[in-house]
Amino acid sequence: MEWEIVIGLEVHVQLSTQSKLFSGASTRFGAPPNTQACAIDLAMPGTLPVPNEQAFRYAVMFGLAMNAEISKRSVFERKNYFYPDLPKGYQTTQLAEPIVGAGEIEIHLEDGSSKSVRLHHAHLEEDAGKSLHEDFQGMSGIDLNRAGTPLIEIVSEPDMRSAAEAVAYLRKIHSIVTYLGISDGDMSQGSMRCDANVSVRLKGEEKLGTRTELKNINSFRFVERAIKVEAQRQIDLIEDGGQVVQETRLYDADKNETRSMRSKEVANDYRYFPCPDLLPVELDDDYIEAIRRELPELPDAKSARLAGEYGLSVYDADQLTQERASADFFEAATRQCGQPKLVANWMMGELAALLNRKEIGIEQSPVSATQLAGLIERIVDNTISSKIAKQVFEAIANGEGDADTVIEQRGLKQVSDTGAIEQMVDEVIANSTAQVENYRNADEAKRPKMMGYFVGQIMKASKGQANPQVINKILKDKLDALL
Repeated sequence: MEWEIVIGLEVHVQLSTQSKLFSGASTRFGAPPNTQACAIDLAMPGTLPVPNEQAFRYAVMFGLAMNAEISKRSVFERKNYFYPDLPKGYQTTQLAEPIVGAGEIEIHLEDGSSKSVRLHHAHLEEDAGKSLHEDFQGMSGIDLNRAGTPLIEIVSEPDMRSAAEAVAYLRKIHSIVTYLGISDGDMSQGSMRCDANVSVRLKGEEKLGTRTELKNINSFRFVERAIKVEAQRQIDLIEDGGQVVQETRLYDADKNETRSMRSKEVANDYRYFPCPDLLPVELDDDYIEAIRRELPELPDAKSARLAGEYGLSVYDADQLTQERASADFFEAATRQCGQPKLVANWMMGELAALLNRKEIGIEQSPVSATQLAGLIERIVDNTISSKIAKQVFEAIANGEGDADTVIEQRGLKQVSDTGAIEQMVDEVIANSTAQVENYRNADEAKRPKMMGYFVGQIMKASKGQANPQVINKILKDKLDALL
């Protein structure tokens, strides 16, 4: 049986306001527990919430960036449930009249294909506190610093059909909110969290299968792994004669499995009703258009510009513009060295590998845009070979200085002197009688591949510093002369 996975994502994005959604308490990350929750955040008797205008501005910015409908009237409601980190006993959120309506986002996949994913809506709500389990043996601690922090919850339609598509969508959302500056998108700190609704059905069926919800996944890698393992669990269950139960599940990254948390609630379970303490919020056209005029260059527009202006492939341009800092790094390096394709290759190759090993973002890169451009300049002018350039790159990353300093101190300058290289070529040919004879007797089509042995020996003799282009020319002329 051929199965199809159906995925919809609910993405929770913390907004980078200085104060909370309904109070003046700070949203600063990393403060001691329970020092940034005021009486309003805890709904103490006699307190009244006051909406944070900046949160509305950020929500509108997001909606405009998604080409979504902006609601001129939005209403806050109370979502009632009990949980230890929710001292109010309810969450102030939006249900029937959210601030952002239907929209659409285009994602690009590794195979070069593109796909549109529909946005159902995005709404404003307050975050809950946080339960802490690690530091309390047999108990849980409650930190209410996060309580009341403004969120937008972004709800997609169930348009994704693979874990890869879900990750591409999530990365695109991350890219948009960080370009806009409305969130830092730091998943490790909880600034962006994802719930994945996953179901399976036989290919060709229109009816959706029973879905499960995977809660609070906090990295792109875990989103992909969680969806794959949950989809396979459902397929195995159905093929064994069982039935999928609608429920909320937790992904355990250590065991790479999902496990049941609780039965899945529906809207009636939360007893939504309009918040009696908050009036409907109404926005006019002038307010929305003023925000539209302030929007920065967004990822899709920047990607198209880089592809057109620098001659990059669509895939390369898309990869480089996923993060604003990455796009800025690329343009800074390219302006200096004038080699956009080489900059792109190094950023997506050696630099990306370095950042992954160190588990840091490009903002913390130990190799600056200026240093990478300087390295590329030395490759282009044949001061060093591409192979030696990797050694120089590692040295720069280790803090040994810029490319010129490393090349000078380590004596890595490429040998391009034809006389010196010719001498090495003669020595290698003289010491490779059998290989020379094989070369002479080989078909013409096979000879270019056979030259690899000689090139390797010459590079070894030069300690990797001989210019490969000069080697190949001299070597071919001398070998052909022996035919």
